[in-house]
Amino acid sequence: MLHFEKFTLDNGLRVIVHEDHSTPMVAVNVLYDVGARDEDPNRTGFAHLFEHLMFGGSVNIPSYDEPLQMAGGENNAYTTNDITNYYIQLPLQNIETAFWLESDRMLSLAFTDKSLDVQRKVVSEEFKEHYLNKPYGDAWQHLRELAYKVHPYQWMTIGKNLEQIEQAQLDDVKAFFFKHYRPVNAVLCVAGSVKPDKVKEVTQKWFGDIPEGEKYERHIQAEPQQKEAREQTVHANVPLDALYKAWHIAGRLQAPYYASDLITEIMGSGYSSRLYQRLVKEEQLFSNISCYHTGSLDPGLLVVEGKISEGKNIEDANAAVEKEINKLVAEGVTDEELQKAKNKIEAMISFEDMSLLSRANNLAFYELLGDADLINEEWNKYTQVSAASLKETAANIFRAENCNTLFYKKKM
Repeated sequence: MLHFEKFTLDNGLRVIVHEDHSTPMVAVNVLYDVGARDEDPNRTGFAHLFEHLMFGGSVNIPSYDEPLQMAGGENNAYTTNDITNYYIQLPLQNIETAFWLESDRMLSLAFTDKSLDVQRKVVSEEFKEHYLNKPYGDAWQHLRELAYKVHPYQWMTIGKNLEQIEQAQLDDVKAFFFKHYRPVNAVLCVAGSVKPDKVKEVTQKWFGDIPEGEKYERHIQAEPQQKEAREQTVHANVPLDALYKAWHIAGRLQAPYYASDLITEIMGSGYSSRLYQRLVKEEQLFSNISCYHTGSLDPGLLVVEGKISEGKNIEDANAAVEKEINKLVAEGVTDEELQKAKNKIEAMISFEDMSLLSRANNLAFYELLGDADLINEEWNKYTQVSAASLKETAANIFRAENCNTLFYKKKM
């Protein structure tokens, strides 16, 4: 059970305070309710671009990293299709350095053509390195476009293509910032050897005068139910053929999400999983294989991904995956398999809770979902999944018409 207190400033900034007096460090996490799904289809990659721009100097602080390093702190950030998260860990006595830095860039970035040009080039190089020049780098772009026809999950966090990043203009960037990076669209979590009253005082001091902004209301068109199986074949300069199969699953706040998570554990997480034991170890069709899901807030994807062993046929490998999936749907799982999967998830949750930064991040995330106390209810939702309800969820997911298959083949 994680204990916390929370309050909201007049400008809408939600604040969570988690006391942990076992550490001399403090974690300051700022989560913004904006991700790649909130972008204009003609201007994608902006949320990820802002992950970089937010470190390029704010209106009153030209350098973000230098004062933080002098205070003994470290920081990082990440962007997903759903959220953007910034976090700092530093000694408790220097906590106001974090508040000073984060409040100033929430107030306003130092918008300049030079800063935009620098970060645009950084992101462009990242796009080339990880998505254009890396083997299998564009596989997820193909898979997303295959699975999603309406919802903005159809593009990657980094953006649809290089051109949209390269063409980002300062006016567009400013408009995106003042639409999304406002107190009313943010959650601040402070974790460490702190007292709620003191945090409230310091938060009011640094964040209280920042204009509230307009609450962003999402109007995203839901992805229609998939009516027929989809397939695509891509040829590329890669060492081995690869298979990607994706099925639509329930969103993060829906009950079947927890059964879906357990299915991925049983089918393809680790060497003892069904797919690894059968298709890598016994049949040797794959050199490696995994099963996972995207964890998306809106309905996401459950994915089976694997590299085909040298000399093996990708169509045979695909048929073998479908055979294992059909077996799961027909027979379900044993109580032993289910308990083992639950034990792994319980261990992962406990391990995450050991990290101060993880606790700060997760509390902010659950508050964004609706209530930080959801973090204390999460494990109970896994315990409620029975072998029968998991079998029912599997039957609903693994319908033939819900499947998207990408054959990623090496050029001959």
